[in-house]
Amino acid sequence: MYFPAAIDTSLAAEDLGIWAPIDHQRIISLLTIGLGVLYHREKAISLEPLPETMLDEGKASPVPDISLRDNSASQTPIIIEVCHTNGLKGDLRKVIQLIDDGDYGIQEGFIYDYRAGTWVLYRSGGDGLTQSTSFSDILQLDLNQFL
Repeated sequence: MYFPAAIDTSLAAEDLGIWAPIDHQRIISLLTIGLGVLYHREKAISLEPLPETMLDEGKASPVPDISLRDNSASQTPIIIEVCHTNGLKGDLRKVIQLIDDGDYGIQEGFIYDYRAGTWVLYRSGGDGLTQSTSFSDILQLDLNQFL
């Protein structure tokens, strides 16, 4: 088994590193389970929740914490990033860029700050303006109900 001598900091600087504290992973798990039951068992939503999944399988692409994928259209209309307060600004920049670039069909981007217990939403066409809400217009659900 190979054990690297040290963490390659260039990977973390390029958003390719792994940041997976327990609280962060717990939130991803709770959201994926709650949304997964609605998708797989109850058939109440049409978007499949996928944790840590590439946005484009054909080439290297960003990996949101949770992608809600429309498999029939091969689009990802909703992404969710989980962060703590110190990472909020960077995740917000990432979400706005992914939506405004328009490469992946993302319409709603949520960020959940698990330390503050707050949600931020950025929508396609939002011109950089955010809302403090956990309600998805696409799903017609309050995502906070799963936490």
